[in-house]
Amino acid sequence: MTNKQLQKLLKDMSLDEKIGQLTQLAGSMYGSDAIVTGLLDMFSINDKALEMSGSVLSVIGAEAIKKLQDENMAKQPHHIPQIFMYDVINGYQTIYPVPLGQGATFNPDTVEKLAHMSAVESAAAGIHVTFSPMVDLVRDARWGRVMESTGEDPYLNGLLGAAMVKGYQGDDVKAKGNVAACVKHFAGYGGAEAGRDYDNVELSERTLREDYLAAYEACIKAGAKLVMTSFNTLNRVPSTGNKWLMKKVLREEMGFDGVLISDYGAVKEMINHGYSRDEKQAAEQSMKAGLDMEMMSTAYISHLKELVDEGTISMDMIDEAVMRLLVLKNDLGLFENPYKDGDPKEEKKLILCKKHRELARKAAAESFVLLKNEDNILPLADAKGASVAFIGPYADEKQIHGSWSFPNDYNTFVSVKEGILGNVTTAKTTFKQGCYRLDHNKKLKDGSMFEVNETKKEKMLNDAIAAAKKAKTVVMCLGEHFMQTGEATSRTDLNVSPEQIELLRKVREVNPNIVTLVFAGRPLEMDVIDELSKAVIYCWFPGTEGGNAVADVLYGKCEPGGRLPMSFSHKAEQLPNYYSRFRSGRPNNGTLDQGFVMGYIDQADLFKYPFGYGMGYSSFEYSNVTLDKSSITRKDTITATVTIKNTGDRVSTETVQLYIQDLFGNVVRPRRLLKGIKKVTLKPGKKTKVSFEITDDMLKFWDIDMNYASEDGDFRVYIGPDSLTENCAYFNLHQ
Repeated sequence: MTNKQLQKLLKDMSLDEKIGQLTQLAGSMYGSDAIVTGLLDMFSINDKALEMSGSVLSVIGAEAIKKLQDENMAKQPHHIPQIFMYDVINGYQTIYPVPLGQGATFNPDTVEKLAHMSAVESAAAGIHVTFSPMVDLVRDARWGRVMESTGEDPYLNGLLGAAMVKGYQGDDVKAKGNVAACVKHFAGYGGAEAGRDYDNVELSERTLREDYLAAYEACIKAGAKLVMTSFNTLNRVPSTGNKWLMKKVLREEMGFDGVLISDYGAVKEMINHGYSRDEKQAAEQSMKAGLDMEMMSTAYISHLKELVDEGTISMDMIDEAVMRLLVLKNDLGLFENPYKDGDPKEEKKLILCKKHRELARKAAAESFVLLKNEDNILPLADAKGASVAFIGPYADEKQIHGSWSFPNDYNTFVSVKEGILGNVTTAKTTFKQGCYRLDHNKKLKDGSMFEVNETKKEKMLNDAIAAAKKAKTVVMCLGEHFMQTGEATSRTDLNVSPEQIELLRKVREVNPNIVTLVFAGRPLEMDVIDELSKAVIYCWFPGTEGGNAVADVLYGKCEPGGRLPMSFSHKAEQLPNYYSRFRSGRPNNGTLDQGFVMGYIDQADLFKYPFGYGMGYSSFEYSNVTLDKSSITRKDTITATVTIKNTGDRVSTETVQLYIQDLFGNVVRPRRLLKGIKKVTLKPGKKTKVSFEITDDMLKFWDIDMNYASEDGDFRVYIGPDSLTENCAYFNLHQ
């Protein structure tokens, strides 16, 4: 439709129709078999409201969506199609690594391909919008939703978030195989106090702008069609009703002109926050803040008409919001084809196809982070005489996906056992569960029960120990339950279960040649696992092809390609913890023999493993950093260069990282900030130069007067394999 036609349609719509367009309801309310991702105890919806609703949440499958679309368009006075939205977080049915695992790839090309793959599958299943990417900055692993982010760094999050937007939407969101992206959660949700989900966020405006807003803005510049508000309060105002945040920052400063949608039930939850007296006031505050669509609460349906009639809300406000919804539907081509790409035949053909599985397998291996490799125990040899015992609750477990994955059939997943048996042809392998993922019968967050058979526990343990005694090498397969991570899974204990640690200790007593694989959606405490293992690989939740990727990496078909997107602390008590912390007036030299300095009296090191850290099966040597000039003006650029050499015995890829430190500022500056990434693949003994161009934009920050600008002074440039590298050079910026 043309803009003139959209305007005519808007003018012809009744107020009830318009308000309906601003409401999203779950498919379960239409009698559909939809997935519920929030509370349902607040609803009393009449048939008229269902008929007028502009969007449906969490219905999947081309046939089901076509049926519901036909039914609702027939009842809607102007036959306006609904938008079908769904949480396609890390794949639709072909599941790839959780977003934090994608962050570990440090590779926007891979992330873009994965987003496009999930768009192709979900579009064929009739979905129009995905609630992704989530680019909330995360620095506290107690918050379960770190799983959905790409990590703790503004630059990396923005780089990968923009890649996801491009992968989902392509050059034209209307084109076949594309879906609209919804950036979330605006804003600052990852800074929830003490890692408690849905809690307050307390940030200075400078910290908000410098650290948290950058990735959202990168996604908006990439063309994201939707933005979702966050559950938290910010500056003591719930985001959903925060006029300054939504109108001034998002709309005016960032230039976002797409659809702003609330999170699930967030409008009504402003009453619980103590910000709104009742639903009527919540509707008023949200509309005045610029919220276009209310997800799964009834404030708009119940009160917007009354607010317009009494003059509290203008018709212009309503029309502006409705027009944004109509434009989105038009951009998706729904007025011409209300099903878009939904096609049962295409859906069946594309879901879990060979091409998608191959990409998921490659991406999983690229996300794995090798944390330790003592005595070069890895890669393992697929050779006669080699014997390996795979022991642990993830040795033959198909639930190796994140909590926002909704597979139709777990049989589509490749377990570690299946991956090993399908790829290892000569070495002798055995598989023993050893223990459960959780220690006791426990009700999980989705209401299901995790059951433990007490009579089998002792036998499982004894069988595992017996297998470990006979094997040359043991691969321990440990981790958290996938329902222990994601939304509503804040934890104070970031260890794998005590039973898994006991299993590891007992295996270690009979066989010291241990390689440990850790399956998780967040950084866990790793001190004990590291101490008892010769090698450690962090596998995250790798998805559909996880078992095949494990086989590829363990036996050297490919390298573990990941680098840590979040710093790992020794203990949860150190959180929040991140590499770009500020310097202290009383710095700590990393030992416990100092007094009256920044730090703890019982823990010397800040990090177990720092941001950016990860090993390969080879080694690299870095030259000193050289600069093509030592002093620049704001109009100049400076080139920083290192020579790296592959000093190992196999082809390997190094993730070269550029960090910059502003040594002195009119506000305190971080120790260093990631500003560049380059991946270099070299044959053994070969070397190459790696260069980064540094511009004035890379030196800007929010200064003492809240201007975003660079400042004259001295800078340190670091280039190395992780955020703790000391390989650096200096330059000066001047007028």
